[in-house]
Amino acid sequence: MSNISAQLVKELRERSGAGMMECKKALVENNGDIEVAMEWLRKSGLAKADKKASRVAAEGRIVAAQAPGKAVLVEINCETDFVAKDASFLKFSDTVADVALNSGAADIDALKAAAYPGATNVEEAAKALIATIGEKIDVRRLARVSTDGIIGSYIHGGRIGVLVALKGGSGELAKGIAMHVAAMNPAYVRAEDVPADFLAKEKEIALAAMSDKEKNKPADILEKIVSGKVHKIVSEVTLLGQPYVLDTNVSVAEALKKEGADVVSVARLAVGEGIEKVEEDFAAEVMKQAGLR
Repeated sequence: MSNISAQLVKELRERSGAGMMECKKALVENNGDIEVAMEWLRKSGLAKADKKASRVAAEGRIVAAQAPGKAVLVEINCETDFVAKDASFLKFSDTVADVALNSGAADIDALKAAAYPGATNVEEAAKALIATIGEKIDVRRLARVSTDGIIGSYIHGGRIGVLVALKGGSGELAKGIAMHVAAMNPAYVRAEDVPADFLAKEKEIALAAMSDKEKNKPADILEKIVSGKVHKIVSEVTLLGQPYVLDTNVSVAEALKKEGADVVSVARLAVGEGIEKVEEDFAAEVMKQAGLR
């Protein structure tokens, strides 16, 4: 039976968590019977991913791959730190980084659809790994930089990854700036990148925090005081304004100027950013399963 509807494939995908091609094959092999196809997938180990789909995968690894003029970072998540150190997971994540670099994938959906050695694509390779490891695996985020200049990369403990593209400068400086970004996580690169609403809010806060004596100063002096306070905040939240971690006697901007360099782009990923970790109450879960709650 080859006339399998797209709707039937979609329904089996939602129920099983298996890939589209596997679902279609399961339906063809079992004459379009979705229940038998579901059992076929379970026996093949391909439906195990469905049971993991609702779990929180907040551990994992940031991986990088680089070639002349281009580099990528990929965040790949799992459920436990133990699996994050597993040889199969490490091999998978390294391969995904290479696929991301060489495929030119512009976003995470394109990366998941990109060809993976020995599998249809990255998404199907991830599902196969789920069946083997028994944890949810999520290829979650992709960051890419490219430049005619220099790219510095830094991975800290597999949990934070940074790419910095420079115009001018040296490889040593680019890596140093990447290390700085990993440590300090500046919200913006330069002062002109700071949004107007952020500046307005900081000005409002600075005014509110002033003493009555300060507020009674002439308007031009008051404006200078407020501007100074806001300028200090802007320096703290911008890469170029921060003291350089490898030489705190100079700012990042000054370190760049010494080598006639400028920042073209910055990418930073940290494992689990933005993922809400759920603290499970196992006693409550058991009671729920037993119908006691």
